[in-house]
Amino acid sequence: MGVKAGLAALGAALCIWGSAAAQDVTLVAREGGIVLNGTLQGYDGEFYRISTSYGLLTVDGQGVICEGPACPELTAPKAVMRVVGSPDAAALLPVLFQAFASERGLVYEAAESGDYAARILDPESRKDLAEISFAALPPDQATAALEAGAADLKLAYRAEAGFSSHAVAMDALVAIVAPDNPTPEISTVELASVLAGKVTNWSEIGGPDMPVVLHALAGDTDIQQALADRLGAKEGAVELHPDLASLAQAVAKDPWAIAISGRSAIAPARRMPLTDSCGFPLLPTALAIKAEDYPLALPVMLLAAKRRLPLLTREFLDFLRTPAAQAAVAAAGFVDRSVSRQPMTADGLRLINAIQGAGEDVTLDDLKRLAGIMDGADRISLTFRFEDGSSTLDAQSQDNLADLAQLIAAGQFRDQKLVLAGFSDGSGAAEANLALSVDRAAKVAQELAAVAPDLSPAQMPVVEGFGEALPMACDETAIGRQLNRRVELWVVPDFSPTGTPPVLAPAP
Repeated sequence: MGVKAGLAALGAALCIWGSAAAQDVTLVAREGGIVLNGTLQGYDGEFYRISTSYGLLTVDGQGVICEGPACPELTAPKAVMRVVGSPDAAALLPVLFQAFASERGLVYEAAESGDYAARILDPESRKDLAEISFAALPPDQATAALEAGAADLKLAYRAEAGFSSHAVAMDALVAIVAPDNPTPEISTVELASVLAGKVTNWSEIGGPDMPVVLHALAGDTDIQQALADRLGAKEGAVELHPDLASLAQAVAKDPWAIAISGRSAIAPARRMPLTDSCGFPLLPTALAIKAEDYPLALPVMLLAAKRRLPLLTREFLDFLRTPAAQAAVAAAGFVDRSVSRQPMTADGLRLINAIQGAGEDVTLDDLKRLAGIMDGADRISLTFRFEDGSSTLDAQSQDNLADLAQLIAAGQFRDQKLVLAGFSDGSGAAEANLALSVDRAAKVAQELAAVAPDLSPAQMPVVEGFGEALPMACDETAIGRQLNRRVELWVVPDFSPTGTPPVLAPAP
């Protein structure tokens, strides 16, 4: 289906319960001289948004008089939230909007129809404060709808240039097979070969002598495009399915089937354990997904065009950072974005990997310095990574930075010191990698200071770098090297007098 056809379908899908078609209005400047005719797209209590012969315009309500039957009641503006995008994450919308309404003491009513639609009402007057709808669209068509002003938000698994992104939840891609498939595990290299059609028999990857039957979602879905981004190529599946639920059902029935699904939609199939190219386990635990240590972790986000949104829509996007929103995310079966912490001593697999990799490049003294700083520390799930070949934090890391600034300002790390610990992959000289890891950690600290200029020196994290000393995976593959290039956040007890900057042992 082409973009024009998709937009036509979108127009039909957005005819939600209780809504009226947009009507013409005239905005007349209070001082005279300017008259704008157009179709009202929305009013947030402060600004009108109208479609005119000049394009979409946002007009300050204080400077104009609205004339025409579509002019809103100024005392009770109604927000229209038209969400489009991936159906595989749409289960998040009802629980999030319901939690949002509940937090504000408002009434949430869902429409009794096939497509998701809802209203948010004032509890006393019963006036509509918001009309909400969702239309499932392929990624390109959803983007076109957002650009054209036919939608307000796009539910997606990837950030896009030109749009602001608002983190909602986390999910992860996992390999799924039938419960009776006897193959014990699969490596990232083997999985890529299976998905590309290079491996066609289970015996090639440690299973029985039976043909591999590859299942997948349709190629124009968000999840398939995100997977293609990770693999650097499109998947060569033969059996295609419209959604994750039908995908998991089909795989569960065929003992020789395999597919990639979301962690939130595995049953009735089972997850096949994933390892890196050296056999190091890659576990999709909540912490690993939040920190994006798991190579196929996926952020779920709402994208918005860079234009003024209705007030209630802006408040909803702010609500996504709250504990109530994250509780709703967990209830929907996704990984929430609440900050987790884990004692460094619980991370034995990484320490074993580090010791096994010690040698000429990573010496025993390097590991002793690392262990000395790790002693008594907890790891925080907020982890920072950069766009490929760039010193710009990726979209997920920028959200993590805002969360960190908020937590520090709220006093969540009182009597504790924070450490930004930089790491590199093993490519190149060890001395250069150490310097690079320090630079990356310093860059995150610099960005934090820019986001939260009111933080005192005592509140700022200490910068440390360890080069390639604590690998997450083998460096033999691009995905392994990507996992190893990161800046972690550690926290250790610190009872220094107030105002005293924390001090750690200097780097050699």
